[in-house]
Amino acid sequence: MSTGSTGSLGADPAAGHAAGEPRTAFVLAGGAALGAMQAGMVHALYERGIAPDLLIGTSVGALNAAFLASRPATVATAEELAAIWRGLRRSDILPLRPGALIGGLAGRRDHLIPDRALRRLAARHLQFDRLEHAAVPLYLVAFDLLTGTEARLSDGPLVDAVLAAAAIPGVLPPVRWRGRLLVDGGIADNTPVSQAVALGAGRIYVLPTQNPGDGGLPRPPRGALAAAVHAVTVLTNARLQDDLACHSSPAELIVLPAVNPRNIPPTDFGRAGQLITPALAAARTALAAGAPGPPAGIIPAEMWLAGPDGKDRPHD
Repeated sequence: MSTGSTGSLGADPAAGHAAGEPRTAFVLAGGAALGAMQAGMVHALYERGIAPDLLIGTSVGALNAAFLASRPATVATAEELAAIWRGLRRSDILPLRPGALIGGLAGRRDHLIPDRALRRLAARHLQFDRLEHAAVPLYLVAFDLLTGTEARLSDGPLVDAVLAAAAIPGVLPPVRWRGRLLVDGGIADNTPVSQAVALGAGRIYVLPTQNPGDGGLPRPPRGALAAAVHAVTVLTNARLQDDLACHSSPAELIVLPAVNPRNIPPTDFGRAGQLITPALAAARTALAAGAPGPPAGIIPAEMWLAGPDGKDRPHD
């Protein structure tokens, strides 16, 4: 495991990479139920022959990245991921139990919801046991509560790493990992572009769950959990804007559109299809606006594509 952007990087992201080609990274953001839209984005990328040399994810993006890391970069894989999302309900990830809620609120536990359901879900769908065994180099980003720093996980038990990267503080239990106390990496960096740059990626496809600059809501959040998730999302989205500006010089950044026309909240796991379908259509449009094959080229004007020269490229 490495912390921040220094230290041992685990698996070599250059392994098996064609000489002269920039390393391609997929960065999968957090966003709870909004992570469903990443299945549509991946579908659009895979059908154009765009495959990752390394995968970086945090929060729900860690779950999606781990799923992709052991499977071929095919449309069938994207469709399988979409089918899983369409079958999910909140009880599969965040089951609310009165006893656990009372224990957490009374201070007898450091969380409100046990992680058993999420552990079962991860174990059911992930096809390898340890991070370093991933067919595509996989890096999951968590946050260390003890040191107050990001932790990039590149080796060790996969399911534990996924749970650490997705452990919403106060909601799910933190994960003890080699003397550290890890929680959802999204609280510090919900779209870990900086980690992809540190790993040497030259072309970075960003799969967000909210567009840079977005932060408003058409209506107030319903419930405490929805309000907490939205607050974290607003804070971390500001970090994404800063990262896009900071890292546009060393790498080509292609940010796919995060489309949510029905304003589905991050806590609604029952409407995945209404996120996947428009995300697929929007990603297809964005990728088709550029070259006919990899690299993807220009993103529509409302999105951000920064090139190695550090300049934004407006849509023609």
